[in-house]
Amino acid sequence: MGWFTKLLKGSNRKSSGGRYHGKYEDGRISDNLDCSADDLTDIEKEEIGRAIALSLSEADKKGKKVIEDDSESEDDELCPLSDEEAESVGEVQQDEDDHHAKIQQDEDKHLDEVQLEEDEQLARAIQESLSISSPPRSGTDSLFQPFAHLFPPVYRICAGCNAEIGHGRFLSCMGGYWHPECFCCHACKLPITDYEFSMSGNRRYHKSCDKELHHPRCDVCKNFIPPNSAGLIEYRAHPFWLQKYCPSHERDGTPRCCSCQRLESVDTKYLLLDDGRKLCLECLDSAIMDTHECQPLYVEIQEFYEGLHMKIEQQVPMLLVERQALNEAMEGEKNGHHHLPETRGLCLSEEQTVPTILRRPRIGAGYQLIDMITEPFRLVRRCEVTAILVLYGLPRLLTGSILAHEMMHAWLRLKGYGNLRPEVEEGICQVLAHMWLESEIIPGTGDEGASSSSSSSSSSPSSSSSSKKGKRSDFEKKLGKYFKHQIESDSSAAYGDGFREGNQAVAKYGLRRTLDHIRLTGSFPY
Repeated sequence: MGWFTKLLKGSNRKSSGGRYHGKYEDGRISDNLDCSADDLTDIEKEEIGRAIALSLSEADKKGKKVIEDDSESEDDELCPLSDEEAESVGEVQQDEDDHHAKIQQDEDKHLDEVQLEEDEQLARAIQESLSISSPPRSGTDSLFQPFAHLFPPVYRICAGCNAEIGHGRFLSCMGGYWHPECFCCHACKLPITDYEFSMSGNRRYHKSCDKELHHPRCDVCKNFIPPNSAGLIEYRAHPFWLQKYCPSHERDGTPRCCSCQRLESVDTKYLLLDDGRKLCLECLDSAIMDTHECQPLYVEIQEFYEGLHMKIEQQVPMLLVERQALNEAMEGEKNGHHHLPETRGLCLSEEQTVPTILRRPRIGAGYQLIDMITEPFRLVRRCEVTAILVLYGLPRLLTGSILAHEMMHAWLRLKGYGNLRPEVEEGICQVLAHMWLESEIIPGTGDEGASSSSSSSSSSPSSSSSSKKGKRSDFEKKLGKYFKHQIESDSSAAYGDGFREGNQAVAKYGLRRTLDHIRLTGSFPY
């Protein structure tokens, strides 16, 4: 092979981009290589062919393309080969070209696949970054920003701690970036890791914390108020006490206090009266249970009327009775207008026998009253009024307002105010009940004479224990405001509209002029 080495001596090929170019350094072939194929023997021609094929094969193994430059001048051309050698070289060259084409095709396909995968990853990362609006899911379904290596470094500040976030997991929501541990619930101060969270104003909460804080609970059953069929939270609320409760409690027999009208809750116990009514413990605290206990309060009401220069000269009996006795007396009464669905007081004009409560009952097992003693009382007609009946078991302020109302009925009948329309008679009676309540719960209100009479009555030990002025609890003060609210918001024509019309007349003309106008015209002045 020494002659072949000599043949290629002086050849120095340069490499560029994995390709070889067949130029020499000086751009020409040495002069001593000028020969023809005719000077070679058949054996030498065959060896030259095998050498060329072997050389091309070795270049192919190195993954390089050998390109012979055929752009040289005619002086640089190699000696021509025989047809057999040319055919052999052509076949080798064709195999080499096919092989390189296949390699190039495989490389291009691989590059396309890699590029496609990167593009898909980038698209998914961008889409997931844009869609993050709530904290991360637990487990593998995390909303923390993935594929951080595909994004260039970005300077992010945590909206919670105001520190740089740097590399790693972060949240993008609420118009800012957050460390996962900085995105916390405003209530429990723990990180929010649930997929969903709640907002109240600018504050974020776990859904469970938000429900505990802002979802209304029923004040009766203490459970969360369920949504209705439309998915909305619907509940009832007492107009004065603002007690919230499920609508179902209006139909399921949940008992109400017969005084304040609040529903009995699962964590409280109401007192069961013998006539089926229930009384809450706050109202029980000042409740009047028998006729003897109510006498000092009756005296206070009489003195209140004296202070208004409306003294009742006749001695009218006052009796505390059970509900059944009150209803039976109402059926035997020909005159008067009764406030349904339940009457709590009655001014009688007919002779009757009424069972009255003589002794305060005791509270027995199961919060039930026991040992009640009643006695029949024969009412004799000595004047236009035979007695005033009041339902027992009601708080002092409510009992007093009922007494003030019924005493006004007695005053009108005894003073000759007959045949008044219900709106006028019941309206002015409600005005007097409202005035007495104001004098009890608001210091300095009411007529000066009424205030002085109350002061004089308080000198009596029995009257002092009944009045409890200056010792009233906060609940009893609020209870008095509730009874006023009941009078003011009554929707009935006789008691509600009549009160509002009468109260307006008294505020404008005074009580005395209003009563004189009623005597003359049978209506309120305008």
